[in-house]
Amino acid sequence: MRLFVSVDLPDDLADPVADLQDEFADASGLDFTGPEQAHLTMKFLGETDEDRLPALERALSAAVDDADVDPFTVRYGGLGVFPSLDYISVVWLGVEAGGEELTRLHEAIEDRTTAMGFDPEDHEFTPHVTLARMQHAGGKDRVQDLVREREPTIGEARVDEIRLTESTLTDAGPVYSTVESFPLG
Repeated sequence: MRLFVSVDLPDDLADPVADLQDEFADASGLDFTGPEQAHLTMKFLGETDEDRLPALERALSAAVDDADVDPFTVRYGGLGVFPSLDYISVVWLGVEAGGEELTRLHEAIEDRTTAMGFDPEDHEFTPHVTLARMQHAGGKDRVQDLVREREPTIGEARVDEIRLTESTLTDAGPVYSTVESFPLG
């Protein structure tokens, strides 16, 4: 199973995400993520044997307890790229409010999953929603301009759980399904 831990955006933010992606429509080289599958990745776990699920679910439940975060609101806004404006591989939507709680959750998840033997993150956690991946630099100038000029806010959403999510890769793109949910508070 190809797994990650996520905070999923609600369905009512899919249209605002799609509208924001439309602003990049004339930037060639971008492969857009499905707005209906928009999420914040809290931890990418990768290929995981199914027999590890019970221990992983216990670890994630403990991580939620460790983080001691009650349900909170995230305001999604701002644009950014990874790794830099000079070399763009990912275009993302940022977080204007709720980042502190997301970081506390991430750190607790990171502690519990690395203790189980999952690879530690090799970069600082930046809460974000991936809008597109850049396949070639044809539209790089357009992306740079939009990231520099636009400060969109697409909306707010209540976060009351994290999810263990399975990603199944298909020819039409990844399909996500929730394996288990872990309520906050």
